[in-house]
Formats: sequence, structure tokens, C-alpha cells
Amino acid sequence: MKFEITHTDPRTNARTGLITTGHGEIPTPIFMPVGTVGSVKGVHQRELSDDINARIILGNTYHLYLRPGMDIIHKAGGLHKFIGWDRAILTDSGGFQVFSLAENRKITDKGVTFRSHIDGSKHLFTPENVVDIERTIGSDIMMALDECTPYPCTYEYATKSLDITHKWLARGVQHFKETEPLYGHSQAYFPIVQGSVYKDLREKSAEFIASQGMDGNAIGGLSVGEPVEMMYEMIEVVNNILPKDKPRYLMGVGTPANIIEGVARGIDMFDCVMPTRNGRNGMIFTSQGTINLKNEKWKDDFSPLDPDGTSFVDHCYTKAYVRHLVVAGERLAAQIASIHNLAFYLALVAEIRTRIADGTFADWKDGAVKRMMQRL
Repeated sequence: MKFEITHTDPRTNARTGLITTGHGEIPTPIFMPVGTVGSVKGVHQRELSDDINARIILGNTYHLYLRPGMDIIHKAGGLHKFIGWDRAILTDSGGFQVFSLAENRKITDKGVTFRSHIDGSKHLFTPENVVDIERTIGSDIMMALDECTPYPCTYEYATKSLDITHKWLARGVQHFKETEPLYGHSQAYFPIVQGSVYKDLREKSAEFIASQGMDGNAIGGLSVGEPVEMMYEMIEVVNNILPKDKPRYLMGVGTPANIIEGVARGIDMFDCVMPTRNGRNGMIFTSQGTINLKNEKWKDDFSPLDPDGTSFVDHCYTKAYVRHLVVAGERLAAQIASIHNLAFYLALVAEIRTRIADGTFADWKDGAVKRMMQRL
């Protein structure tokens, strides 16, 4: 994997760049749709590439490991071939799902033992076997196994958790270096900064992660319930330490406003289930704010979903029509809303890239954040 910075903003820490993978180039800042089990819910791969123009999507190690299982994915020739996707894929380590979904989990220096949320079967994730799983999946970017601390958590818990995450990382990096890709394309390995909302722990973690010299770095454990200003503060603390010549990935974030603010603080990569999850529940993101289509006010509004922005889906899909589908419980409503929201997010990061390149990002930023935080 290669990363090149192409533009920087003189008044913020925003920058544009280009990540080159074995499955194509990814302009940054970028938003990555979440495809947990090998699919972005309700969205066809053709729509992802043609309508949404996604350059990279996520797969979830925990879910794919449990079902369909590594034997099937290996026989298929990796996840790209299994799902029919020829662009880049990032896989998380599965750690977050273990800690949030699995029952009776037990964390030790060795790894984490957990029971499947599907059938209760017992499994063990270690830094080494997670690398092996992600090698089998064949993702272009692999995430290291870590523990995502909850919010709030005590300083003592966060310290102990960070120690385990760093021990796991050292072993994961070593095993990554001792193994090879299986399908003829390169794979990158990203460590994850943790430390909850404690500045000294975040600094300690960022320094340790930077010392590993991997192709990119991630920031985890944020957007888990902490105040948004606290999240922004932790991003600034970490990005003052992480190397500037490597992509920085803010995991699980977030709203359009979060993305703009994250870019201003030096973030290059984002992912979040919000565009599809909220879309399935009738929430539409637009250039002027968010719309809850369940509200009565939209039942006779025959304007496009975002009349002031790019036509993300066909203009024949009016607010009134999509609201009708939402109220009627039609699956098409979720599909239209998901495609629209994802296309909006990809268009948003494309506009951010343009504004950084032409020098207007700093002037545009605050007004855009204010507009997109509105509830219409």
C-alpha cells in the first residue's frame, strides 16, 4: 500500500491524499460503507460502484469468521471474489463485536475467548489468529486486534485495557511480518490507538502505535457515548503524534458534521453504519440537514430528497413517495434511502477534497457543519 499527500489546507490540519492498493486507488478523505457480512445492507455491488462510487468498503472479521466461515471464503479465493467486488476492502479485527455482541467473553494477555451470538459456540481470538483470518479474507487493509473500552470507564480500567491492546499489537505486528498474502495482492496492517478519553493514555498509545511503522494508523474507542467535543479533543491529541505521512483512520465515525470536523483535524478515512441504518428507519441526509420521512410534513412534498444538492438517486423519488414507502413498510424505502445516504456521504467527502485543493475548505467548513446539523 502507498499513500501520497496531494494537498494541505494552510488554516486547518485538513489534507487530501491518494491511497494505492492492489484493488485500485482511494482518494482521501474518504468514507467507507460498512458491509458487515460481505454486503452493504440493501445495496447491490453495482450500485455501490456505479451510483455511490465507493472506492473501498468494510467487511467484519467477527461475522465473516462465524458465517460463512473461513473455509468457504478461502475456497472462493478470498472475499473480493466471494462477493463480486473488485475494489478495495478493509476488515476490522472483530474485537469490537466480541466485546459488544458475544456472551461470556474473557479477556487475557493471550487473547479473548467468547461465545458466538449465533449458536453459543466457544471461540478464541488472538492477535495471531486474527491476522490469519484476515489473510484468508484477503482484505487490502487489515486491522489489529484491540479492546475497545466503553464510555465511561475508569482510568484504571482504561490503563489495563491499553496495556493488553499494546501487547496484542506487538504480537500481531510480528505475525503479520512473518506471514504472506494468499491471493496475489498486497495487504496493509493498521494498529489502533486506544486510551478512552484520557489524554495521557491517548498520547502513550499514539506514540506506541507510531513506533510500529505500519502503513497506516487508526483511532478507535471514540464515538461510543462521550461528548462530541471530547472526541474532537482526543483526535487532536492523537494526530499531533501520529506520523503525517501515513493515512489516519477514525473508526466508526460518524455524522456529516463529525466527518467535516474530523477532516479539519487531520483524519483521512471514516466509516459508519449511520447512512444505511438511519436510512432503513426513514432518515435522509441532505446538504441542508437531516429529514425524518416519518414526519407528517413530508407526505405531500413532491420535491426530490435533496433538491439543493446533487441528485443522488433518480429525481422521480420524491419525499412524498419515499415517505409513503417508509410508512407502508416497503423494502424499497430502505434501499432508496440507503443508496441516497451513502451517495450523499461519498459526495460530501468529494466536495471536501475539492475545497481543500482549491483553498476554500476553512471558509466553507463552519457553515457546512451548521447546515448539516439541522433537523428539517
